[in-house]
Amino acid sequence: MKAVILAGGLGTRLSEETHSRPKPMVEIGGKPILWHIMKIFDSYGINEFIVCCGYKGFFIKEYFKNYHLRNTDVTFDLKNNSSKILTNTQENWSVTCVDTGENTLTGGRLKRIKGFLDPEESFLFTYGDGVGDINIKNLLEFHKSHGKLATVTAVNPPGRFGILKISENNNVSQFNEKPDIGNAWINGGFFVLQPSVIDYISGDKISWEEEPLQQITRDNQLSAYKHEGFWQPMDTIAEKKYLEKLYVSNKAPWRMWD
Repeated sequence: MKAVILAGGLGTRLSEETHSRPKPMVEIGGKPILWHIMKIFDSYGINEFIVCCGYKGFFIKEYFKNYHLRNTDVTFDLKNNSSKILTNTQENWSVTCVDTGENTLTGGRLKRIKGFLDPEESFLFTYGDGVGDINIKNLLEFHKSHGKLATVTAVNPPGRFGILKISENNNVSQFNEKPDIGNAWINGGFFVLQPSVIDYISGDKISWEEEPLQQITRDNQLSAYKHEGFWQPMDTIAEKKYLEKLYVSNKAPWRMWD
């Protein structure tokens, strides 16, 4: 199974960090938040990734191109122009970085990677700026159990987010991205999708959270996996510092790896 990660936005609310690099490359504990998200999936055996690049996407490609230099001990023999890896800390990952356009919206980015997906296999899909102690195994089992086209992980953090209206049998009956009401279950990313959902997206200028998800909801094809544990986006410097504090103090709930 593949995991698709959105990594192309401008990250304007984190401009102090993103003026020189894409938002998913902003570091938590010395590692890009993109790496943290991938490690969450890897903890459950998901190691094939498609990264939807856009703004400053070269930084993401360069990171994985030189991953071994960043994460291992190396001896350089300058006289003979050679090098030797002394430790092997490589991840068992396949990472496909796809240029999905600098100004493409979230739905358009997903549509652009359709050709990299198995048309017969469901896939995971999330944002490149949020972490949580999501039980991916349970999420996948839940998705298989209801037989719908899409599952969204619903979380319940503080306000300022859009809400999901969820029925007693976990069907989503309303999807509003920016309503003017208080706390409720919200879109926490970590979707499981059938490839046919991409047919709901008409082009680059379509936001996944608007027309496609709202139509999928009207078609009664969206269910919510309720996650009551930790979940946190990184939209602001304050949130970045909060995640950093948790990680460096060994209190990061999303760190489910050794």
